[in-house]
Amino acid sequence: MSGLINYVSCGVLWLGLLVKAPDLLRHRRDPYLRTICAVLGLAGLCFFLGAPPTVGAVNRIGDVPNLAAPVTYVVITGYCAASQLLVVHWRGGPRVRRTARRWLLAYAVVVLGITVTFALGEAPVERRTDLDTYYATTPFIAQMIVLYLLAHLTAVTVTAVSSLRWARRVRGGLRAGLTLLGTGSLCGAGYSLAKLVAVGARWSGRDWSKLDTTVSPAAAGLGALLTVVGVLVPLAAPRATEWRRARRTYARLEPLERALDDLLTRRTLRLPRPGLASPTTRLVWRQTSIHNALSHLDAYFDRELYDRTRAGVLAATGEAERAEAAAWAAVITAAVRAEAEPGRRVPPRDGGGRLPARVPDPAALARIADALTGAAPAPAAASVPSGTTTAGTA
Repeated sequence: MSGLINYVSCGVLWLGLLVKAPDLLRHRRDPYLRTICAVLGLAGLCFFLGAPPTVGAVNRIGDVPNLAAPVTYVVITGYCAASQLLVVHWRGGPRVRRTARRWLLAYAVVVLGITVTFALGEAPVERRTDLDTYYATTPFIAQMIVLYLLAHLTAVTVTAVSSLRWARRVRGGLRAGLTLLGTGSLCGAGYSLAKLVAVGARWSGRDWSKLDTTVSPAAAGLGALLTVVGVLVPLAAPRATEWRRARRTYARLEPLERALDDLLTRRTLRLPRPGLASPTTRLVWRQTSIHNALSHLDAYFDRELYDRTRAGVLAATGEAERAEAAAWAAVITAAVRAEAEPGRRVPPRDGGGRLPARVPDPAALARIADALTGAAPAPAAASVPSGTTTAGTA
């Protein structure tokens, strides 16, 4: 189980980076997008480098005891800088670049401090899991530890406050994402605080190393999960909304496709049904099948029936869209019957009886499907010739 939490957290963060990578490739010059990817990538690298097996490998390759510590702390500092830049781009304003440069300079100083203090200090005994508490009283190494923890605590605190404050001013997926990101940053603050408390206890002669080895990794792992979800929710929310609408429209069009089913089968007008496909793809498939059928029926559409039905429903309801839908429903129903009659010849295409629109638009198709279900009162029977069904209104 050694390092499992670290590797799982790293995988979660880099999975989020993988999801965002296509957007980054399309918009390489977007500083906000670059910063988000940097936050995810560096956070994952922090967990990877902090795993005990990785710590041992870095120390062995570098042939320096505890070399992994400053390397990991430098990456954590880079993550802190990326988090601050993310907040700066969120806030916007005329001084974005100047503020970003100041944060970068500040964290560059932290990186320099980590490097110098490690070089001046002595840490000859390798510690893979509890270095922060083990060397909490060692000159220069202790300063290095406190320096990186304070830098990390500052970054996650600012990120949490900014995220949660902004979340109160927005709605929808962005609000949920900011709330999760802010909560994840608070968990990150728990990581730093737990270690600082453990270090402080060591200064006073107490052994609270469990905070360093157990509590802080758990807080960091939970923070990583919430951070990734918070970054991805605003991306996924619009797509989820689109799919929900597509599913509703797909189900709404089912009566219209069912009315055209015999024609679609006889004339082989229906495209092959998609297998494992998104709701949007399935909706396009159903709309395409319906359009194919309506295009085939174009010559059988009765303009007089359309006009009479539309006028009757419009007079009864005063709603133009419902009247249009009811008229199309009546015309389509009559055309399907006419086309299916044995020996029936296609009417001449002289244009005089043609409808103004050959095929209804997608929004009108849904209203026509509603009309076929009889969801609203049908027009007066006198407005439709005998033997033809209007099938209701939209």
